[in-house]
Amino acid sequence: MSEDNAPAKLWAGRFHQPTDAFVEAFTASIEFDQRLYRHDIAGSIAHANMLARQGIITPAEAEAIVAGLEEIRQDIEQDRFSWSIALEDVHMNIEAALTRRIGEAGKKLHTGRSRNDQVATDIRLYLREEIEIIRNQILALQNALLLLAEREAATIMPGFTHLQTAQPVTFGHHMMAWFEMLRRDRERFADCNRRVNIMPLGSAALAGTSFPIDRHYTAQQLGFSQPSENSLDAVSDRDFAIEFSAAASLLMMHLSRFSEELVLWSSAQFDFLELPDSFCTGSSIMPQKKNPDVPELVRGKSGRIFGHLVSLLTLMKSQPLAYNKDNQEDKEPLFDSVDNLKGCLKVFGEMLPTLRCKPANMRRAASRGFATATDLADYLVRRGMAFRDAHEVVGKAVAHCVEQEKELADLSLAELGGFAPQIEEDVFRILTLEGSVAARNHIGGTAPEQVRQAVQRARDHLAVTP
Repeated sequence: MSEDNAPAKLWAGRFHQPTDAFVEAFTASIEFDQRLYRHDIAGSIAHANMLARQGIITPAEAEAIVAGLEEIRQDIEQDRFSWSIALEDVHMNIEAALTRRIGEAGKKLHTGRSRNDQVATDIRLYLREEIEIIRNQILALQNALLLLAEREAATIMPGFTHLQTAQPVTFGHHMMAWFEMLRRDRERFADCNRRVNIMPLGSAALAGTSFPIDRHYTAQQLGFSQPSENSLDAVSDRDFAIEFSAAASLLMMHLSRFSEELVLWSSAQFDFLELPDSFCTGSSIMPQKKNPDVPELVRGKSGRIFGHLVSLLTLMKSQPLAYNKDNQEDKEPLFDSVDNLKGCLKVFGEMLPTLRCKPANMRRAASRGFATATDLADYLVRRGMAFRDAHEVVGKAVAHCVEQEKELADLSLAELGGFAPQIEEDVFRILTLEGSVAARNHIGGTAPEQVRQAVQRARDHLAVTP
């Protein structure tokens, strides 16, 4: 639509001069908030039905409004709708189109509400929907991890602290650590959704409305758990968006940690697993390269999501009550967080089931670096030695191995006995990798039996958790 034919602004009555062209473009949000059209129309339909139910508009007017809005929704979805920057945002574009279509009744739709409560409602409807999608994506990723953990319950690998070999663990146990992170993430989004699912509509600009509206009825129509309690807070609150961004940041931090391990494990130096070709790229100059671009990019996108959280916090930190134009800046970081979070979850959910482990390489790595040293100390404690003394004895044995370029299991019984006379032939059972992981046979431990039980408990939990 050309500037010459630009529609009159719905708030233009108080003004004598047209809006400066640059200011008009600068203050418009239609380029990004048009994605809220379904939620805006749903809120308007519920509002129109409530107005008719309360006798504020006639049933015929409500019917015309609803029919007009449904037509507009179809036009938007079929790319037949013309968006205008002159009309600033998704709300005014839809309302102006409605009035052009149905006449006077369209002008009555905005009775008893403001763009302030309207946009707050739209964002909550949008975010409620997206949270459900994200929680389902997390669930799919959790199920993929359970399959991996079950398949690799007895696959031995080195466990690390400080990225140094610490003790042997199983790959299945490691996958269940990732599962637990995602369990918390999924719970966080569910908890966040409880506060998202409160309806601001009816708060109007900031003080409520003088019309006899029924906010409980509107909330019921839109599936909200309840209407908001305070109109000032309702129109200016963006805590729910910040809370979503915080939950998104934690999830992305976890995905970034997963990514870091996948990058390390797929390197020639570790060679614990192979990523499928479809999730990697090559080099323009080095023909041998197979770069783990997907996990690297996910790791990089975590910084983007963290930045959006800080952006929203900063946006809100100095705002007086109630609504301020600053809040127009809430949508782009929120939308970008949603889009990138969903993309990362999708690619991880497709990539994980295709990972190919290399058990022989994992086992070889676990056999280096004195991974069973703690088992030897525990052995001595069971033979009556105080733990601190056992710690010192094993430390000396390790120092000897370093000098001799051996592992503890390579020492003879005589050599081991020279460090502690309590050591007998049965020590070699606990110095094996299998013996070490099997000994951690308690809830939360790395023993294959415990991993399988943890997988089953996790499946039971998912079966009863909405």
